[in-house]
Amino acid sequence: MTWGLSGLDTGIVLVYLAGILVIGTTFSRYVKTSGDFLLAGRALPFWAIGMSIVVSDIGATDFIAVAGGTYRYGLAQANFDWLGSMPALLIAAFLIVPFYWRSGVYTVPEFLGRRYGSGVRSFLALAWGLILVLNLGIMIHATALLMRTVLGWDPQLSIWITTGIVGIYTISGGLAAVVMTDVLQLIIMFVGGAALVARALYEVGGLAALRDGVLNQGPAYADHFSLYLPHDTATPFPWTGIVLGLGIVLSVAYYTGNQTIVQRALGARSEWDAKAGVLLAGFLKLFIPLLVALPGLAAILIVPDLQNADEAVPSLIAQLLPPGLRGLMFAAFLAALMSSVDSNLNSAATLWSRDLLGRLRRRWSRRDLGTAAELRFGRILSAVLLLAAAFIAPEIEQRFSNIYNAIQTVFSLIQGPTLAVLLLGILWRGANRYGGATGLVAGVGLCLLLNSPTMDGLFPSEEPFLFVAWWSFVFTLAVTWIVSRLTPPEPPERLRGLVWGEVRNDEAVQAALRNRVARLQDTSVAP
Repeated sequence: MTWGLSGLDTGIVLVYLAGILVIGTTFSRYVKTSGDFLLAGRALPFWAIGMSIVVSDIGATDFIAVAGGTYRYGLAQANFDWLGSMPALLIAAFLIVPFYWRSGVYTVPEFLGRRYGSGVRSFLALAWGLILVLNLGIMIHATALLMRTVLGWDPQLSIWITTGIVGIYTISGGLAAVVMTDVLQLIIMFVGGAALVARALYEVGGLAALRDGVLNQGPAYADHFSLYLPHDTATPFPWTGIVLGLGIVLSVAYYTGNQTIVQRALGARSEWDAKAGVLLAGFLKLFIPLLVALPGLAAILIVPDLQNADEAVPSLIAQLLPPGLRGLMFAAFLAALMSSVDSNLNSAATLWSRDLLGRLRRRWSRRDLGTAAELRFGRILSAVLLLAAAFIAPEIEQRFSNIYNAIQTVFSLIQGPTLAVLLLGILWRGANRYGGATGLVAGVGLCLLLNSPTMDGLFPSEEPFLFVAWWSFVFTLAVTWIVSRLTPPEPPERLRGLVWGEVRNDEAVQAALRNRVARLQDTSVAP
């Protein structure tokens, strides 16, 4: 099935693509150092940070996969935004982000390396670096799937078109280009999503008719308007998993430990902008389920009996929207997906250049690499990672049943253990490098074990990633605490600026923070 785009639709899409290329490449003039490339010169305003966090998070997970999940499971899918996002973003804004920003780090592993040592930094950087490249391949595959559905294009052609467009503006303009194109893409997504919601509700006769129609489909749809499902449900969203795995672990870990999200706050021009940007993202995320869940429910009545739930919203667009709106919605889909691609690329490049290859390069080099060399290295590395992801993308469809499963499987391997060592490191001065390293490795090992075929049937859910996240988090907390208690504590001077109680009571740390803020305000140039 293709959407049959008209000349007007094609024109709208071409204008959108040209617009993001122009905006993205324009910011290349501001990129003079690796700091400009990776963190936008630490000059991002709060409104750009908030909008970029939202659009980076939406991507394939919402416009295609969450709508498909709602089609299949109901409104319980919306908890990932309603229950998950706002509480987690509040924790990020007031507890975690201030530590990151004040420390002046580029990455989450760099911060945890200061707290637990270089071994933890290298392990986390390698794990997250590989995960982000794999996730980048998933997002490229999702974009190719959309182009195949809409235009009937060959998937390989779609993959390389996506790779080329995103590569041009991301590699030339760095984080500033990514964030500013995200601002445009969020506006397009909200306008296009609102148009689809309005048209779908009109088609089914309004909200009341939508509810009655879905519930009248039979017993299989009895819980489609329930936010919480029974513990023994076969769906991925039992209430125990939602509260423990999502509310306490996955959401908090995603917004405090995922480099793709955190990097926007690290590029803020002030601590206030970093916190305000995260809070703005939480507010905007409240509207996302309305844009994606309602069309997913409406598709049950308009296009019933789909074999692949991920085709629910693309099918609605093909059937309901007239020329012009169809092109706008296609542009909105492309915006969501390409934003996820560029965000994962920039964050993966930051991890690999700052925490992995860059550290080895600086260690082996006998001379100062210089600003130009560091910048060139970052751009070359971005190109290599993008090409690697493009070659991974065709394998996604063969190895995962749908996009949503692929994304959750990838992130469930590391998020629980990362959150455990992060929270203990910030809130408890007794956590040491031995406990952090042992707990992290043990937690990831448990994730791999619970995701293995030998553990099938251990949990009631058919996709138990929420339970995997919860138990890996608890296990990592326990191992880190036990090992830290049995081994020598860290010297007090190593904890300066890294533990909650130590920061406010340390005059030297406070003076250093004031000097850093003043230096940033003197040297920052807004892009």
